[in-house]
Amino acid sequence: MQQQKEFHLHDEVEMKKQHPCGTNRWKVIRMGADIRIKCMGCQHSVMLPRSEFAKKIKKVLASPGE
Repeated sequence: MQQQKEFHLHDEVEMKKQHPCGTNRWKVIRMGADIRIKCMGCQHSVMLPRSEFAKKIKKVLASPGE
């Protein structure tokens, strides 16, 4: 069974695949049933269902509370 990764609003996360602009750093800007993330390279935002986001996230890089 795969362990759920913890992520919160405004966390910077690394995704498994790179964005076409060349970076894989994203910031979580909305949470709910869907997760909206914004590319830290080109500022493009994408909305994904929570289950799909959980599969595609690699790790949390930084949290605002740290």
